[in-house]
Amino acid sequence: MAINAEILKKRTFDFALTTFKTVDLLKKSVANEVMGKQLIRSASSVGANYRAACKAKSSPDFINKLKIVEEESDESVYWLELIKAYNKIEDSEFEKILIESKELEKIFAASAITAKKNLINSKK
Repeated sequence: MAINAEILKKRTFDFALTTFKTVDLLKKSVANEVMGKQLIRSASSVGANYRAACKAKSSPDFINKLKIVEEESDESVYWLELIKAYNKIEDSEFEKILIESKELEKIFAASAITAKKNLINSKK
């Protein structure tokens, strides 16, 4: 089942918003502040860069922007996993955010591959 752009825009927006709220709930520490800021940057970048990809000027531009979204999704997974390990989090709500981050990463990786194949096929 293909996921349309509007659904992905909403998912990436909701992912960033939920991540912000989750970071606000972390216990106050220097480590959590650093990790939280990094996570907020990458999580919000997923949606912002996806919206930019939707406005791409060309297929190569779209692919490049999608790769950035994929990288930011992967970075979000990293920070979420680090925060989980550091804080010893065993919470189903936190796990949902981590799962969503991994799913978004897979979606954008697959989308970039498909877009590359389509570009190559259009040149034949």
